[in-house]
Amino acid sequence: MGKSLDLLFKEIESREEELVDLLKELISFKTPAPPARNTSEAQGFIASFLQKHGFSIDRWDVYPDDPNVVGLLKGSDSENYHSLILNGHIDVAEVNENEIWEGDPFQAVVKGGAVIGRGAADMKGGLAGALFAVKLLRESGIALPGNFIFQSVIGEEVGEAGTLECCKRGYKADFAVVVDTSDLHIQGQGGAITGWVTLKSDQTYHDATRRNMIHAGGKLFAASAIEKMVKIIEGLQELERHWAVTKSYPGFLPGTNTINPAVIEGGRHAAFIADECRLWITVHYYPNETYEQVAKEVEEHIRNVAKGDPWLREHPPQFKWGGASMIEERGEIFPSFEIDPSHAAVQTLVRSHEAVLKKPPFIDVSPTVTDGGWLADAGIPTAIYGPGDLNNAHSVNEQLSIEQLVDYTKVILSFIYEWCHTKRSEKSFEIVNNAPEMTNNTLKS
Repeated sequence: MGKSLDLLFKEIESREEELVDLLKELISFKTPAPPARNTSEAQGFIASFLQKHGFSIDRWDVYPDDPNVVGLLKGSDSENYHSLILNGHIDVAEVNENEIWEGDPFQAVVKGGAVIGRGAADMKGGLAGALFAVKLLRESGIALPGNFIFQSVIGEEVGEAGTLECCKRGYKADFAVVVDTSDLHIQGQGGAITGWVTLKSDQTYHDATRRNMIHAGGKLFAASAIEKMVKIIEGLQELERHWAVTKSYPGFLPGTNTINPAVIEGGRHAAFIADECRLWITVHYYPNETYEQVAKEVEEHIRNVAKGDPWLREHPPQFKWGGASMIEERGEIFPSFEIDPSHAAVQTLVRSHEAVLKKPPFIDVSPTVTDGGWLADAGIPTAIYGPGDLNNAHSVNEQLSIEQLVDYTKVILSFIYEWCHTKRSEKSFEIVNNAPEMTNNTLKS
């Protein structure tokens, strides 16, 4: 690292209070999801911040009052130097009215060397550190040869995948870092997909006919969809146990690939035999699997279970997978991705981490899911790297160590500088690809 970066590290230390104030300001924007539809003001702040520091801005509504913001800083020699995406979500976990916080969750306080407030760890700390790094780089007059894209997206907490919308809009780079909660580990992740399994009768029956459908000689070929769903749940449990025995992935405890029967709905009221039952499941899978693959495995197994039951053979289960929103569609997808420790950008991030913390980082897998899967799914090599730990994410009195925030800011500043100053060994794709022309017209949705 050059002397200029060492001076910037010292400046981060001397301006720690300013960094903390930036995080506190981000926390002050109330952006919990659910209910969502509340990020416009926060995204306006980030758009203005980026524009002030030379970025051209693309802002558009993914949902009403929930816009994405993408800032582009064109490199001075983008044809020959590597490009970078930094990605983070502006929404935070919901706050239940019965939670006992020390104060207002959206008026952050500093206590015991930590910033306490909703989103401190997940993940406004990551956004604050990355934005502050941008500010110092731009104030120092350092030019980046490679293109630098900053994405502040909506909807991650409820599966609304603002990041997916950025990918659909055509944003690409040679590497992406999702600045989400990783405790400064460099991580890939498993994936998750939700699905609905539906059983439905082609006829409805009064509850007084129950005897005819369950006792000898009743001669009524019918069933309660709720009771038949029990067989489906048992089948899912069998598959879950089979996966635990036959599948594994380094860094995950055996059986992490789970099938959770999360919600069950069915029946009309007490005077009817239940003619429909719906089961909402969440399937977690490993980084070397895809959501299409695991959904197919679940369907095949459950259809075989149904073939062993006379009524289910005639009324086979129906499946609906995923969705673009837990709020709008009651469904979500988080693709998995593997991390390549030998990738040049990962090695650059490792060196940046070592230079600041004087020890190598952990390279492993996240036990949760992030938007990083959508970037990887779009063909962009991706890693998760951010401050904060999962014990604090979504928690009452959520907090982030100021020391870790400072360390993270140094690392991410160093990485932005080093990667965007790294020459491409061979020509790669256009950075912004089919993305719209970006202008300095701030805050126009």
